[in-house]
Amino acid sequence: MAGAQRPEPAPGPAERPPEGPVERPAQGHSRAHTPASPTGSSRESGENDGGAPTTRPAGRHGIEQATVPGQLFRMGDADGAGNPGDGETPVHEVWLDAFSIDATTVTNAAFARFVAETGYHTESELFGYSAVFHLALEADLDDVVGQPPQTPWWLGVRGADWAHPAGPRSSLTGLAEHPVVQVSWNDALAYCAWAGRRLPTEAEWECAARGGLAGARYPWGDEWQEGLRCNIWQGRFPAVNTLADGWLTTAPVREFQPNGYGLWQSVGNVWEWCADWWAEGYYAASPTRNPAGPATGEQRSMRGGSYLCHDSYCNRYRNSARASNTPDSAAGNVGFRTVALA
Repeated sequence: MAGAQRPEPAPGPAERPPEGPVERPAQGHSRAHTPASPTGSSRESGENDGGAPTTRPAGRHGIEQATVPGQLFRMGDADGAGNPGDGETPVHEVWLDAFSIDATTVTNAAFARFVAETGYHTESELFGYSAVFHLALEADLDDVVGQPPQTPWWLGVRGADWAHPAGPRSSLTGLAEHPVVQVSWNDALAYCAWAGRRLPTEAEWECAARGGLAGARYPWGDEWQEGLRCNIWQGRFPAVNTLADGWLTTAPVREFQPNGYGLWQSVGNVWEWCADWWAEGYYAASPTRNPAGPATGEQRSMRGGSYLCHDSYCNRYRNSARASNTPDSAAGNVGFRTVALA
């Protein structure tokens, strides 16, 4: 549907209404602190903070890489925490060949290089609007063109796009090392073509997110433990965020701690597009070796949850959690990471 007009502002992925009244949306966007380096990371190839070796790919992509060894792993929800209808079961064995994956999601700085070199226009720019979380809104009220009744915390905002993620009054100032958002699956594919990369399959994504911990719920293990481990909602969704982790919306891509393979923030922060078509019952018929998803479909898979995840309605900040959206959809909590071509 590229180039067509979106019929309605699309809500964010995999989000269900909370119980109780919703407070009036507040305008404005705040972060409790600012990234130390607004112009980019100075991290070099070698050891990352998690101890896993990393490299930088040759060529224009330039994002730090993590290597995932070839292995047989058990894919799916092993502890029953999954959501009905998300298709996280049955747990099944999958063999994956070794691959190299971005240690972080693609940043605003990286996407800006792509746009500068190609002149690419994202689908949100072509459609003229995109979905913005109500507390992050930086726009005139006249720019709000829709509010889905089933998810009233999402606003369709004229002029919201990757360079103006919260609306036309917003910018990327100080956000160079935050994940690019407001990008559709089609936009992610265009970036991959420029970079000589591809999107990860769901199986690759889940294996990489697990960081070598078999069957674990989270990238760091089975327990939430004390302290903040990823960027999700704190407080009462969707009206009150205490900012306990420091962020109302996106955090820098190297916030918190990487997993055992060196991936940063594979859960929380932003949803990540995967290559696969989505089907609820795919796991029951999935090939054992290097599965690539169904042959056809209407929606593309996404993984990892986002800064809006909260246990009151969305506990998808887990390794096995699945979601999906149409390939031309975009929102302020959706980004992507890439995989090297085999």
